Amino acid sequence: MHLRDVYYLVKPVIPRRIRTAVRQAFAIRLRRRFDHCWPIDEASGHIPEDWPGWPGGKTFAFVLTHDVEGTRGLDRCRQLAQIEINLGFRSSFNFVPEGEYVTPPSLRSYLNEAGFEVGVHDLHHDGKLYRSREAFEQRAERINHYLKAWGAAGFRSAFMLHNLDWLGRLQVQYDASTFDTDPFEPQPDGMTTIFPFRVPRDGGAGYVELPYTLAQDSTLFLVLGESTIDVWKKKVDWISSRGGMALVNVHPDYVSFDRSTPARGHYSVGLYEQFLTYVRGRYGRDAWFALPHEIAAYVNDCHAAPSLAAVCAP
Repeated sequence: MHLRDVYYLVKPVIPRRIRTAVRQAFAIRLRRRFDHCWPIDEASGHIPEDWPGWPGGKTFAFVLTHDVEGTRGLDRCRQLAQIEINLGFRSSFNFVPEGEYVTPPSLRSYLNEAGFEVGVHDLHHDGKLYRSREAFEQRAERINHYLKAWGAAGFRSAFMLHNLDWLGRLQVQYDASTFDTDPFEPQPDGMTTIFPFRVPRDGGAGYVELPYTLAQDSTLFLVLGESTIDVWKKKVDWISSRGGMALVNVHPDYVSFDRSTPARGHYSVGLYEQFLTYVRGRYGRDAWFALPHEIAAYVNDCHAAPSLAAVCAP
């Protein structure tokens, strides 16, 4: 059994504060070791062959996603969505189908009607999806059930674990379980690109992979202890200069809407508001503010076209 699998077996009995302390200790060492390729890996900025550019002549794409891990996050979805509405954004909310909470159909309807997207976040948030091929196949059947029932186009694994070959079993337009560079993840094999890309399927149409390219909020504020949005700003500026896709994953579970000092394991929603305000103010005319399924549809349309340049060029 892989050491990572052992960890997820014992994880439920390890107090969160201990897990966080261990992660923080390792993160300090990892940050020094990987400062040459995190948060920016220059190799990830290479433009793929035949890349058509973004629609409407936009210089880069900006995508907001959220993983809702527990009841605490579920209760905060509407508040987070309202903040984005006020600032002129829409995002994707990924819900765990089976486990700690049940996602109310009324919440999914509210998000869809307000212009947001709903995705599937694993089956159980337990890190066991890829423990064996047999286990994955069994869970894939259930995941496909929820994808269809929710009308969801996309999927993301818990803890950003991934096996792109196995993921082809899911009936999705896109997966978002990878990243360009992130040494702090349990499966730290980055895709080394800030662009979406297609993954072929055996005997059928492929799906689009959307790597996140901005540090996760939990990593940035809770593990690394950052108190500003400087890392996000630096990375989005670099991505815009390379014409890539700036995709971030923010967890409602860790966002504090209390304007006073956030409780342990939280960070102030003001940091997220600052970042959105920065992006809107600096890149309001240049960025394509898109939902994940829109990125996937664009890449698929370009892939299906006889000439990428002729059909999909700005």
